[in-house]
Amino acid sequence: MLDRRAGLGGLLIAVISAAAFGTSGVFATGLLDAGWSAGAAVVARMGIAALALTVPAVLALRGRWGLLRSNAGAVLAFGALAVALPQLAYFSAVARLSVGVALLLEYSAVLLVVLWTWGRLGQRPSPVTGIGVVVALGGLVLVLDVLSGARLDPVGIMWGLVAALGLAAYFILSARTEDALPPLVSAWAGLAVGALVLGAAALAGVVPWRTATTDVEFAGRTTSWLVPVLGLSLLAAAFAYATGIASVRLLGSRLSSFVGLSEVLFAVAFAWLALGQRPGPVQLVGGVVVLAGIVLVRLGERPADEPAATVDPVPAGSDR
Repeated sequence: MLDRRAGLGGLLIAVISAAAFGTSGVFATGLLDAGWSAGAAVVARMGIAALALTVPAVLALRGRWGLLRSNAGAVLAFGALAVALPQLAYFSAVARLSVGVALLLEYSAVLLVVLWTWGRLGQRPSPVTGIGVVVALGGLVLVLDVLSGARLDPVGIMWGLVAALGLAAYFILSARTEDALPPLVSAWAGLAVGALVLGAAALAGVVPWRTATTDVEFAGRTTSWLVPVLGLSLLAAAFAYATGIASVRLLGSRLSSFVGLSEVLFAVAFAWLALGQRPGPVQLVGGVVVLAGIVLVRLGERPADEPAATVDPVPAGSDR
């Protein structure tokens, strides 16, 4: 059973990871406004992050190269399904849907995680957890303001649901602990595979590719394009993925997926501070509602459901 200290530590790491992921919107805005395509920004993000984690990952392996070989299938699945897929699908959804609707569809992944842990692991959600699910998703609707000027498209909705599958895969596959790679190594390998997958998609013309080396507007100032690129890569990818995987292994896939909803709250807050995009009263109320839902899910989790050890190892061929 996961002890109280480990649980609190996992929650803290999960929130820190969500905050790091939440900076991606601010960093990406400067690049996109300067003429970068979303695909180019994502590939640069993952590729540079993988390079930055190479030396720390090698040190974390401590010469255990056999562990990396035995997890080759899991690494490939993780990089493709949990890293590349949700990003490619999300940006494809945004091209056809309102951003709020695309995000709401992507974060419906929490429902998929609940259904997975119930159907595959027999972890039936308690009534309090069920109420927390409804409350958290209701708050997310308010935060994203999806009812205001929503733009819908059947193909976009399909891409949004694919993004949800990818995000659910991230939480489910990250919970694997038996013979798994250390979190830092998992993040490094997954980002490298994700960069290669999306890079290949860009070469095939599936993902538009445009870059620019002119100065960009970032946080109200003109600065080098390297600033948002490095922020997007080092903070919003390398650090965010490494801490995120560590937190999922401590909390389990279900609880960590709901704590991950706080990424949206951090994204709104950073957009307010750096870009002057002040949230309205409805969004602020929604933020409080999301937090209330996360608290309810936390209270509703039975102790037996919390340890990462309760997550059955997924076969290497289908593991992330």
